[in-house]
Amino acid sequence: MEPYCGCNILRARRLSPLQSILPATTFALCTLTLQTLQKARLADASCAGCHGANGISTTAAVPNLAGQRPAYLYRELRVYQVGGLGESAMNNAVKFLGDDALVKVAAYYASLDPAPAGPGNDAQAVPTDPDPVQTGKAAAAGCAGCHGEAGISKTPGTPSLVGLDPKYLVAAMTGYKNGQRNHEMMKSMLAPIRDADLNDIALYYALQSPARAQTPAPGNPTAGRAAAAACSGCHGAEGVSGNPATPSLAGQDARYLAAAIRGYKDGSRDDATMKGLVASLDDGAINDLAAFYASQQPQAPNVRKPLTTAEWAQRCDRCHGVNGNSTDPRSPALAAQRLDYLSKVLHAYRTGVRKSPEMAAMSAVLSEDDVEKLAAYYARQMPRAFVYVIVPAR
Repeated sequence: MEPYCGCNILRARRLSPLQSILPATTFALCTLTLQTLQKARLADASCAGCHGANGISTTAAVPNLAGQRPAYLYRELRVYQVGGLGESAMNNAVKFLGDDALVKVAAYYASLDPAPAGPGNDAQAVPTDPDPVQTGKAAAAGCAGCHGEAGISKTPGTPSLVGLDPKYLVAAMTGYKNGQRNHEMMKSMLAPIRDADLNDIALYYALQSPARAQTPAPGNPTAGRAAAAACSGCHGAEGVSGNPATPSLAGQDARYLAAAIRGYKDGSRDDATMKGLVASLDDGAINDLAAFYASQQPQAPNVRKPLTTAEWAQRCDRCHGVNGNSTDPRSPALAAQRLDYLSKVLHAYRTGVRKSPEMAAMSAVLSEDDVEKLAAYYARQMPRAFVYVIVPAR
């Protein structure tokens, strides 16, 4: 009798019921073989053109599917079917697939060996990021001579740098660096400093304990309070700004504040709004206003030290598994995924193009640098298959 090879099994199924021809164990294997072939043919017809043979993509920003978690794949396919992710190529590819077909495609790709880990150093190592606060402190070493240790001025006429939001301080330093703010010494000091280091300097000062400038304050702070009423809309009550783009004035050096106000009044500082607000102030009123703000207690801006890549990865691993190897069939594995795809998706969550309350909360505070480092980290991780066992109900 001729043995049953795959072709004969398929022929036998077409000609007559297999159960009447083969033993039960052989029939089970035949059914499994047929299901696998159906899944593979469906995947080849609908998915392989973009996601690659065996689910390993060679197309930029298109994800690997091999070894991905099945419930996650099925859920994403359903979302694409109804246009929930807004990508027409995927919508058209799955639009006419029935639910059974979606299940088969998801199961097929989940059963494949995942893509190998991407190139890099030790695939399991989390990159060690430099401490931005220490980097900022080192870069700010040349500032202490004028602006004081930890940014608290002891030199009349020189501003304190504590209590300022990093966005404002970066903008101010950039203005000096490119000549928009006219100060030759500041321009020469900042010229060799990289933009990344400006961010670290601003972060360093923002995280220092705020205190008033240790300088005299000529003028009457009590008299200055009345004039300050017109300033509170932008600079905040008591001089503590709630707008990152607007500087806090509380605790600032009084002579510097007075000079700045006079600069707005005579036009040497170019700001039409400020010029209009201070136009009626005489020298005595300017000194009183500066003394009022100098006497107020500065507050730390609402800024936290950014997380390192290792700290971000710990948070991501809570849902996506250790080193990105998810043990929850509903959460995608990240290990060995294409770097460009991971970067693309994180940006989509950050900007709201992809909707997920959990991912939006996680990604909203990521910087561009955080996104690229996380994507590179997970792309280098060793992928691990995961077997799901259905436990019978008692």
